[in-house]
Amino acid sequence: MEAMEEELKCPVCGSFYREPILLPCSHSLCLSCARNILVHTPDSESPQSRRASGLSSSDYDYLDLDKMSLYSEADSGYGSYGGFASAPTTPCQKSPNGVRVFPPTMPAPHQPHHHSSGALLPPPPRHQCLTCPQCHRSLLLDDRGLRGFTKNRVLEGVIERYQQSKAAALRCQLCEKSPKEATVMCEQCDVFYCEPCRLRCHPPRGPLAKHRLLPPAQGRVSRRLSPRKISTCTDHELENHSMYCVQCKTPVCYQCLEEGRHHSHEVKALGAMWKLHKSQLSQALNGLSDRAKEAKEFLVQLRNMVQHIQVTQENSVEFEACLVAQCDALIDALNRRKVQLLARVNKEHEHKLKVVRDQISHCTVKLRQTTGLMEYCLEVIKENDPSGFLQISDALIRRVHLTEDQWGKGTLTPRMTTDFDLNLDNGPLLQSIHQLDFVQMKVPSLVPAPPMLQLEECCTHNNSATLSWKQPPMSMVQAEGYILELDDGNGGQFREVFVGKETMCTVDGLHFNSTYNARVKAFNKAGVSQYSKTLVLQTSEELLGSRAFGRTLQGSFSRMSANLAAEMSATLAAEMSATLAARLQVSTLPSPLDFLQHSDQEACVSPVDNQPGVPFFYSARCSYGKPTVDIKKLVAVAWFAFDPGSAHSDIIFSNDNLTVTCNSYDDRVVLGKTGFSKGVHYWELTIDRYDNHPDPAFGVARIEVMKDVMLGKDDKAWAMYVDNNRSWFMHNNSHTNRTEGGITKGATVGVLLDFTRRTLTFSINEEQQGPVAFESMEGLLFPAVSLNRNVQVTLHTGLPIPGFYTSRASIQS
Repeated sequence: MEAMEEELKCPVCGSFYREPILLPCSHSLCLSCARNILVHTPDSESPQSRRASGLSSSDYDYLDLDKMSLYSEADSGYGSYGGFASAPTTPCQKSPNGVRVFPPTMPAPHQPHHHSSGALLPPPPRHQCLTCPQCHRSLLLDDRGLRGFTKNRVLEGVIERYQQSKAAALRCQLCEKSPKEATVMCEQCDVFYCEPCRLRCHPPRGPLAKHRLLPPAQGRVSRRLSPRKISTCTDHELENHSMYCVQCKTPVCYQCLEEGRHHSHEVKALGAMWKLHKSQLSQALNGLSDRAKEAKEFLVQLRNMVQHIQVTQENSVEFEACLVAQCDALIDALNRRKVQLLARVNKEHEHKLKVVRDQISHCTVKLRQTTGLMEYCLEVIKENDPSGFLQISDALIRRVHLTEDQWGKGTLTPRMTTDFDLNLDNGPLLQSIHQLDFVQMKVPSLVPAPPMLQLEECCTHNNSATLSWKQPPMSMVQAEGYILELDDGNGGQFREVFVGKETMCTVDGLHFNSTYNARVKAFNKAGVSQYSKTLVLQTSEELLGSRAFGRTLQGSFSRMSANLAAEMSATLAAEMSATLAARLQVSTLPSPLDFLQHSDQEACVSPVDNQPGVPFFYSARCSYGKPTVDIKKLVAVAWFAFDPGSAHSDIIFSNDNLTVTCNSYDDRVVLGKTGFSKGVHYWELTIDRYDNHPDPAFGVARIEVMKDVMLGKDDKAWAMYVDNNRSWFMHNNSHTNRTEGGITKGATVGVLLDFTRRTLTFSINEEQQGPVAFESMEGLLFPAVSLNRNVQVTLHTGLPIPGFYTSRASIQS
C-alpha cells in the first residue's frame, strides 16, 4: 500500500490530508491549506458584477488564463499575478510535493472612501477566489466560503485505514522534511506533534492550554473508536444525502429536490448509484491492472537487456577498435588528398609567378627599346641637315607608330590576377561525412523496393534526356523520394542529378553524340533502396532534322540568285527524296519542294559507312553544272536561343529570346541556352543597332563567367571585342592580335567552335577575322555576348560551316 501514499498527501502542505474538502474539479485540499491560498477580490471584479454590467461569461474567461500564469512561472520563487487589478504581486513558494502555492493574501488596509459631501463610505465588499494548485482552475466562493465545499469522507477513511496498517511509529504531521517520531496527539486538533513542532505550533497557553494532549498510541486508539461522521448536505446542513443528481453528478438531500436548484433534475437512489459507480470503477481498474501488468513485464525485459548488454561489453570493445581503424583509414586518405591539393596550390602559385615575371621581362625589354628609339629620335631632331633628316624621317615615323601600336590595348594590363581562383569543393565530402552511419542501424524490411524504369516514357532529344520510373506494383513500403544518377557520358563515375518526390525528370545540358548510363533508387526514413536496372541513353548527333535542314538549306541559298537557288533546291531535294525512298524501301515520296517546305518529321537515321546514327544526307554531294554544293557544309549543330535565366538583369530580350540589348551603359553578359563540349559548332550574330562606337564582345564562356564586365575580362571566357575600326582577342583580361576591320550596323559576326581541333575562330561578314583566336578549348562552353545599351544583336543558329573554314581545313588535310 506504500505506492498510494502520494495519493493521500495534500499538494499544498505535502502531509496526509486533514479534513479534506472536495473541489468541483475533483481534486482535494486540506481545509486549513484551502484557507491559506484564498485570494480576496473586490466586488467590482467578480463575475456576478460583470454579468450585472452586461458582460458575458466569455468576457471573464481571462480569469482562468491569468490564474494559470500563477503556477507556470520559471523556478524563481515568484509569480506574476494579473487576474485582478486590486491584487498585489505576491511571492510564491513550492509545497513539499513540488506544486507552486501562494501564502494567504494580506488584506490591503482599507482606505476611507469619501462621498462628494465629505461623508465616509464603507469599504467595498470583497469576494474570495480559490485556485486549485493541481489543475489551476479558479473557483469563486459564495457567501458560505469554504463551507460550501463537500468534505471528502471517503479520502479520510482511506487515510485512516492506511495509517492503521502501518506498524511503524507514528510520525509528526507538521515536520516539513524527514518527519520525526510523534510524542503527543492533540485530541481537539486531531494532529500528531513531535516535541519541537508542539512547542512551536501548539504552545500550552491561551485557548490551546485547554486542549487535551494524549500519547500517540492512545491518540490512534481514540481516532479508531471515534464514530464516523455522517455526510450531510452542504446547502442544508441538517439534511443527510439521500439521492444522487444525475445531471450535476453529486449526492443531494431531500430538501434540494424540493426547493433547491436540483428540483427539476433527474435523480436516482443513492445506494443504487453507489453500487453502479463501484462496478464502473472496478471495470476501469481491470483495464488499468492489465496495463500495469504489461509495464511490470516490460521492466523485467529492460532489466534483462541491461544484463545482456553488460555481458556483451567485451564484443563492443572489439567493435570500437574496428571503428577506430576505419576512421583512421579515412583520415589517412584525406591527408593524402590534402597533400595533393597543396601541391596543386603550389603549382598554381609558381605558374602565376612565372607569367608575371615573363611579362615583366617582356615589358622591360620593350621599354628599353622604346626608350632607346625615343632618345635616338630626339637626337635626330636636333640635326640641322634637312636632306639627311628627310632620308630617314619616314622610316622613323613608321617605327614610332609601330612601336606605339605595340603598346596598344592589353599590353599594359597584367596577364595574371593575384587572386587564387581555386575554391575547394568540400560540400559533397562534408555531406558524406554527416551521412556516415552504421548499416546495421537501418531496418531492411522498411527500405523501399528498387524503382522500375518505364522504358516507354524514357527518351532523348538533342542534348536532353527524359527519364520516368515508378514503384513496383507489389511494393508494400512507401518511398519518400527518389535519387536519379547519371554518369559523365564517358563511362565514368555516377553523380546525382535529381533528388525529389517526382517520378519523371528531364536532364538538360548533356553532351551531344554521347552515351549515358542512368539509374534511380528510392529512399525513406529507414534507408535507401537498391538501384534500378541501368538504362543506356544516346544523345543526338548534333545534326538537324529535315525541317531544320530545309530552313538552313534555303537560308544558305538566299545569298545566291533566286533562280539558281530554286533550281538547286529542287535538285537537291529530288536527290535526297530518291535517296530517302531507297533507304526506306518505298516507291514514292512527296515532291522535292514539299519535302523541303512541309516535312515535319525528323531526318531518317540509318547506318552510313558502318556509322550508326548518321543521317543519310551526311555524305551526299550535288554537282549540277553550277558551283558545287557540299552537303557537309550545310550540316548544322543545334538550334538555341539566349538564356534569360543566367543572363544579367540589365539584358533586354525580344524575338523569342533571339534578340538582345541592354539598358545599361556598362557591358553586360548573356549566354546561350545550350552548352557544347564536342563537335563543330557555328553561329552568327547580326548587328541590329550600333551607336557611338561601343566595343561589343562575342565568344564562348563557362556558366560561372562574370556577368557585369566585358566578356573576356576573367579566365572563364574567350572572346573577340570589336569597334568600328579594329578588333582584339581577349581572355583573362589579356588583349592580343589587334586586327584591322570593324563592324557597323548590319554587319555579321560569326563564331566557330571546333572541339575536334580544340580551336575558336571568329569572322566578320563571312571573312575570317585574324588568325585562330584561341586553342586548347575544352570543357562545357556556352555561346556568349557582352554589350551595352548602344548595341542590339540578333542570334542565328543552325548555320552551315563557313567556306573559309572548310577550305582551310581541306588545305590542312
